[in-house]
Amino acid sequence: MAETGTDIGAPAVLDRDGLDALVKALAARGRTVIGPTVRDGAVVLAEIDSGDRLPYGWGVELAAGRYRLRRRTDGAAFAHSAGPQSWKTYLHPERVRQWSADRAPDGGLTVTAGEGEGAARPSFAFLGVRPCDLRAIAVQDRVLAGGRHPDGVYRARRERAFIVAVECTEPGETCFCVSMGSGPAAENGYDLALTELTAGGGGDTDGHGDGEHRFLVRVGSEEGAAVLEEVAHRPAGRPTAAAARDRVTEASRRMGRAMPPVDLRRLMGDSLDSAHWDDIAERCLSCGNCTLVCPTCFCTTTEDVTDLTGDHAERWRRWDSCFDLDFSFMHGGPVRSSVRSRHRQWMTHKLATWYDQFGSSGCVGCGRCVVWCPAGIDITEEAAEFHARAREAESGRDGPGGDGRTGSGVPTAAAHRTDGGLP
Repeated sequence: MAETGTDIGAPAVLDRDGLDALVKALAARGRTVIGPTVRDGAVVLAEIDSGDRLPYGWGVELAAGRYRLRRRTDGAAFAHSAGPQSWKTYLHPERVRQWSADRAPDGGLTVTAGEGEGAARPSFAFLGVRPCDLRAIAVQDRVLAGGRHPDGVYRARRERAFIVAVECTEPGETCFCVSMGSGPAAENGYDLALTELTAGGGGDTDGHGDGEHRFLVRVGSEEGAAVLEEVAHRPAGRPTAAAARDRVTEASRRMGRAMPPVDLRRLMGDSLDSAHWDDIAERCLSCGNCTLVCPTCFCTTTEDVTDLTGDHAERWRRWDSCFDLDFSFMHGGPVRSSVRSRHRQWMTHKLATWYDQFGSSGCVGCGRCVVWCPAGIDITEEAAEFHARAREAESGRDGPGGDGRTGSGVPTAAAHRTDGGLP
């Protein structure tokens, strides 16, 4: 597990063969290497045993509710933005058996612990972690590994994880990490960080010119330095380091989306009673796709199952979603019975009340919720609409009155609610 802080030593350069050697070096250390690869019409995360399985020459076209692969001519391995999965698939798996129990013929019970209690834990090496996902992992560290009652499964997997970050040089049409302060540069939280330079991406001082496909490497941990020593590399000249910085800087200027430049926490709190929630609810299917692809959503539920004989039982933990009608079920029924209240809960928690719980935003600007929403709901557009309505109210068009608004015309969090008073 990488420590946060400054880089160790001078940057280095790997060529394409060196990237393959890096995969093999990590596997030789007993790690399961997970990286991006092309499968079923998407760039997905999967176990890889060779650098050749990386998505060389593939990019993506993204829009609200749309994802398509496209061929690239530069042969880049990491010129795609976040896909349908995030690294929480491996750190906070969607299904975990907590325990199982078997009843013997004499009536005795044998209880076997699941992964949460001392079972063998996987040792992952994550290759291709984007800066927005680095931030998401840091968020989940606070949620699941911090506090008085840490999640044992998450903490054990996280402590054993080796992270190879990849800085973004090709943002997607739905990316907005810059406005969330989470990219496109990798600042900390990695063991190694790569910046990809394809042909024409700047020369080096050791005679390697613009035609070479290569990767600038920065070291963020002692283990990262040890792994790099096992892989053929060369020192990075100043032109290559400068070219890498320029590519990342250029990417920051080409974000496809942006959040409105306002205090989102206050905006969401002031918009709890906005009529715009009804407009969103008319489009929202309450399917929960946004929570499943989100790299920070963490909610779970438990299920007990038995076999037909009744002699074997298991308890499983699985992902759950606040869009599920039963998610807020208490005695008498669900607290959030309308799509309006459930979508409001998700968006206000992600952008506002997450600060109250965990001290940061729950959104990292990866854009997955935009791409994988079948209704094409765009969180940045909805936030902009709330901002526009708040500005209109502040201009005095509606004016103060007895409708739960302040003198500025901005709806207050204390105005009338329809879902039991929960945000």
